[in-house]
Amino acid sequence: MPSLPTRARIVDVGPRDGLQNEKSPVPASVKIGLVHRLQAAGLTEIEVTSYVSPKWVPQMADNHEVMAGIERKAGVRYSVLTPNLKGYEAAVQDRPDEIVVFGSASEAFSQKNINCSIAESIERFAPVVEAARAADIRVRGAMSCTVGCPYEGEVAPERVGYLAGLMKGIGVQHIGVADTIGVGTPRKVQRAIEATLAHYAVNDLSGHFHDTYGQALANTLAALEVGVWQFDTSVAGLGGCPYAKGATGNVATEDVVYMLHGMGIDTGIDLDALVDAGAYISDFLGRKPNSRAATALLNRRAG
Repeated sequence: MPSLPTRARIVDVGPRDGLQNEKSPVPASVKIGLVHRLQAAGLTEIEVTSYVSPKWVPQMADNHEVMAGIERKAGVRYSVLTPNLKGYEAAVQDRPDEIVVFGSASEAFSQKNINCSIAESIERFAPVVEAARAADIRVRGAMSCTVGCPYEGEVAPERVGYLAGLMKGIGVQHIGVADTIGVGTPRKVQRAIEATLAHYAVNDLSGHFHDTYGQALANTLAALEVGVWQFDTSVAGLGGCPYAKGATGNVATEDVVYMLHGMGIDTGIDLDALVDAGAYISDFLGRKPNSRAATALLNRRAG
């Protein structure tokens, strides 16, 4: 059996990726409350909001209010999504610790999602990365559709390596390998990661898995087996991919943390407090957490 990492770093993307597609407005005060609960549970990496046109993502129109309302905790990195230079210029006013740019390993998905080719998306991100690096703001890149695309089917590892090389070329410091529509299985995920490792060190790489086919935990384990120790997850399993019918969304932070702790891998996260954070936002949204671990632990508490 391969040796596994002894610790893992979790980036909770719930406040941004998890909430962005909610149809009913979530008040800034609730988003701030969620961030506060996540950092109180021990999360040191939180993706807070995005700076995109409110016409396209109205849920994130309160980005300035949310960032201004957070009581920042020492040792916590607050990241935001910035799709272009205009978004970056708006974001930088709020002093993010990290910006996130995103590109697709699928040409068809890139066209459908951001209306440009992969190469054009990189040209759009280049000045954003340059400006952030000059301001000493960390830059993380997210690569979507690294194993499958809703429009063109399976995505070859070579396409993932191509995108990773482009991201590295413009100065992106950390890269995420995302199974955006949740069709990945362990070996496919490992091949996407191996293609990325041709351009990035394993310490500068993270996994981001959706649970559409119930494979997210298996894919997390597969990533651990090749040395990956950083993962994007979403509290209460919030979020999904609007371009994939039936996609059940991001893997729940609670489920990943439960698995990691059971394997003796340290996360620095208090699982009970994390479950409380998930229950807080789920109660507001009027539904149960999309997490088996959270459901089991909440049922146990109820006796």
